[in-house]
Amino acid sequence: MKLFLPQTTLEEWATSDKADLVDGKLVVREGASSHPVTPAVHFSRLVSGEDKNALVGRVKTILQLADLGAEHMADSCIVGETAYEVAEGYLTEVTAGAPAAKGGDGKKKSGSPEADLLAAFILDKL
Repeated sequence: MKLFLPQTTLEEWATSDKADLVDGKLVVREGASSHPVTPAVHFSRLVSGEDKNALVGRVKTILQLADLGAEHMADSCIVGETAYEVAEGYLTEVTAGAPAAKGGDGKKKSGSPEADLLAAFILDKL
């Protein structure tokens, strides 16, 4: 499961000593887990032009921005003739566990304990 973590949220977590970035990893104090992160941006809204690349609502890594020929600075990004407002942050991926044991409805899947902890932590704080 991929998760986008806004920079502002990470700053709040670091200030309250709940999580921090260390050597390219998100270290969550609760549960003592760490997850590799990649710098990324979330395209939050179209400022001008046409959204031909359908970027609004999507997350792109810095490498993907370079492939698009995008110019990114702080909370803005320009792709061709189109300007966007973006939120800086990080993309992390947590692995999901195996499907739940038989006997249930067959639709629910159980994630790994690390994935469940990180997802719960993020949902609780956002």
